[in-house]
Amino acid sequence: MAGKSLTQGTPWKVILSFMFPIFAGLLLQQLYNTVDTIVVGNFAGESPLAAVGACGVLTMAFLALANGFSAGACVLIARHFGAGEEKEMRAQASSALLLMLGMGMIATAAGIFISRFALKYILATPDSLLSMADTYFKIYAAGLIFQFGYNIVAAILRGVGDSKATLYFLLVASAINVVLDIVLVYSCKMGVAGAAIATDVAQAASCAAAFFYMMKKYPVFRWKWNAFTFEWALAKRALKSGFPMALQQFIVSIGFVFIQRAVNSYGEAMTASFTVAQKVETYMILPANALMTTQGTYTGQNIGAGRTDRVITGAKHTVILSEIISICILIVAFIFAEPIVTAFGLETEAIGYCTAHVRCVAICLIPFASYFPLLGLFQGANDALYSTFVATSALAGRVASTYILQEFPAISYHMIWWNAIFGWGLGCVLTWTHFLRGKWSRKIKNSNEIVR
Repeated sequence: MAGKSLTQGTPWKVILSFMFPIFAGLLLQQLYNTVDTIVVGNFAGESPLAAVGACGVLTMAFLALANGFSAGACVLIARHFGAGEEKEMRAQASSALLLMLGMGMIATAAGIFISRFALKYILATPDSLLSMADTYFKIYAAGLIFQFGYNIVAAILRGVGDSKATLYFLLVASAINVVLDIVLVYSCKMGVAGAAIATDVAQAASCAAAFFYMMKKYPVFRWKWNAFTFEWALAKRALKSGFPMALQQFIVSIGFVFIQRAVNSYGEAMTASFTVAQKVETYMILPANALMTTQGTYTGQNIGAGRTDRVITGAKHTVILSEIISICILIVAFIFAEPIVTAFGLETEAIGYCTAHVRCVAICLIPFASYFPLLGLFQGANDALYSTFVATSALAGRVASTYILQEFPAISYHMIWWNAIFGWGLGCVLTWTHFLRGKWSRKIKNSNEIVR
C-alpha cells in the first residue's frame, strides 16, 4: 500500500515531519475566514465585520461535525493501514466517504433552515447586525457539503500517512478565496454576501482537488461510480469512532454560544473585538491542534502495527514540541498584538479590547499546549470519550467563570478573555491526571475491537 508509516523512526522526528503539513493545511483553512474578516473590516466597515463574527459559533458547530466524524474515520483507516489490511481499509474508506457526503447534504439544508432563528434567539445577535449575519450564514451554509467532502478525503489521506497533499489543495483554495474576496467585497461592493460566496467557491475547489488527487495517487481508493460500496456496519464503526470527537468539538462550539451572548451584551465594539481576537486565538493554538491530530494518527498506526511501545514515547515528545512552539508564539503575540489587531480595520475602542484579549490568550497558551496534544493520544487509543469529558469540563470552566466573575465591577468585561486560564487550567489538570494514572493505556488491548 502506498502511504507513509509512522511506526518506524525516532518518534519526535516522525511526528514533527507529519505535523508540519497538517499545521500548514490548518493555517490555510483558517485563512478562508480570516481573509473574509480583514477584507470585510477594511472595505465594508466594523458593523459588517461584527455581523460575520456573530456567525462564528454556528460555523464552529458545523465544522465540529465535519472535523470530528472525519477524525474518527482517520483513526480506523490508520489502524487498517498499520496492520496492512488493504481490503478492509478500502471498504471502510468507501463507507465513511458516502456517509460524510450524506451528512454534508443534511448540514447544508439544516444550516440554511436554522440560520435566522439561531442568530436571533440563541445567539442574541443585535438587531442592527441580524440581517447581515443571516445573509452571510445562509450563503456560507450552502457550501457545507463541500466542507464535509473535503474533510473526509483529507482524513483518509492522513490515515495512510499522507499529510502533505491537503496542503497543496488548500493553497490553491486560499488563493481563490483571496482573489474572490477582493473582487466581490471591494470591487463589486457585495459586502458579507460576497465574502460568503468567496468562501463557498474556495471550499468547492479544495474538495474537488482532494477527490481528484486521492483517486489518481492511490489505486486502492480509485473507485468508479458503480464501485463505491456502503456497508452500514462500517459506517456505524466510523460513527462510533468519530462520535466522541465530534461531540467534543460540538460541545465547545455550543458552549461558545454563552460566551458570545456575554460578548454581545457589551455592544458592537466588543463584538467586533471578540471576532478578531477569536481569529487570532485560532492561529495561536493551531500548532497544538495539529499535534493533537498527528498524535491520533500516530497512535492509531502504531497500535495497528502492534508497536505500543512507541505510543508513550511519542506522546511525551509531542508535548515537548507543543510547549516549545507555543512559547515562541507567546513571545511574538505579546509583542505584536496591537499591530496584528489593527490590521483588521477595528476602531480605537475595539483595538484596546482586542489587544488585551490577544495578550491574555498568549499567556494562557502554556497550560493549553501541555495538555491538548494528549487528547489525540486518547482518541487513537480508543479512549476518545475522556477527551470529550476534558473538553466539556474546560469549556464549562470558561463559561462559568465568565458569568460569575464578570459580575464583580473590578473584573467586568475582562472575563471575556481571562476565562481561558480557568478552562485550560482545568483541562490541563484533568488530562495529566488521566495520563499519569495510565487508565487510558488499559484500553489499548481492546482498541482493535472497533475495526473488527
